[in-house]
Amino acid sequence: MKRTLIAAAAVLAAGTAFAQSSVTLYGRVNTSIEYQTTETAAGAKSHVSVLQNNASRWGLRGSEDLGGGLKGLFVLESAFQSDTGAAGGQPGLFGREAWVGVEGNFGRVRLGNLGATAAYYATADYISMHNHDTGTSSDAFYLYPGATGGGALQFAELKNAVGYNTPNFGGLVVEAQFGLREGGVSTPKTVGVLAANFDRGPLHLGAAFVNAPITLGGVAGTEGKEYGLRALYELGAFTVGAYYIRNEAEAGAAEAKRDSFRVSGMYTLGGSEFHVNVGYADKIKLNTGTLAASDAIQYTLGYNYNLSKRTKVYAFYTAVDNKAGATYSGAAGTDFSSVAVGVRHNF
Repeated sequence: MKRTLIAAAAVLAAGTAFAQSSVTLYGRVNTSIEYQTTETAAGAKSHVSVLQNNASRWGLRGSEDLGGGLKGLFVLESAFQSDTGAAGGQPGLFGREAWVGVEGNFGRVRLGNLGATAAYYATADYISMHNHDTGTSSDAFYLYPGATGGGALQFAELKNAVGYNTPNFGGLVVEAQFGLREGGVSTPKTVGVLAANFDRGPLHLGAAFVNAPITLGGVAGTEGKEYGLRALYELGAFTVGAYYIRNEAEAGAAEAKRDSFRVSGMYTLGGSEFHVNVGYADKIKLNTGTLAASDAIQYTLGYNYNLSKRTKVYAFYTAVDNKAGATYSGAAGTDFSSVAVGVRHNF
């Protein structure tokens, strides 16, 4: 009798273990040493050598097969500073992402802190190929609508959020996201996101819309909108991509609009990748007239050598050239540049 009970308990324990989620530890450590230069509008220059963390992170992702094509999913992702080992980047242990969801033939539903918007991934992040839009060479002109208190470092627009993406229809996937306003959240309204991605063969297209608060040209808009289009094409060893984004802000009678553009290219030769990335932010247009000298240009030249599928060494030169009224790299008219060499390892 005892043997029968022990055997039954063993079978039950094994069945319980098999029913558990498969959990994967993953992450990225990305660190560079850089010589950075800042030049004010008056021509004063300052130089500094730094060890730069480039959005290093670790996380846990899991899934469970629930049968009938249904899966349970979760992701918990945390930022850390690879130059010091300290936690940080987004507040909270899993400030980058923390969500649970289900996936099936109907698509995927997620609840929680979803991280950056689907609009960002459909446009700005998609064509930033040289260093995955991290560190000093990241996109200086993307405005992260809805973010509170720190732009790229604060994905507050998609905390307390619900997201749904459709199944893949011949290469087309559409995603809708809603960040819910709760007591104590400083975002003044619910945030809505709609993004579409189309991938077929060498052609990759994206479109995005965001309805969220945004500050632009001194207009702290409680009503803000973003419209974006992106295309990327692979032609043998060459890959080229571009995006166009229109941002709008409105606060009472005050209005502001701005267009930004970015193009990037990559050429691969064995383990080597040669990159170029150029972005332009047009002058900000207010309802009272154009904000003078508010445009800026950013350009990056980069080289990656892939030691393996997980590890690469790289070098780049990046610069942001602000006109007299532009503030994309500090005070108005302040320019920034950096020469960097680094190592990135994915696990």
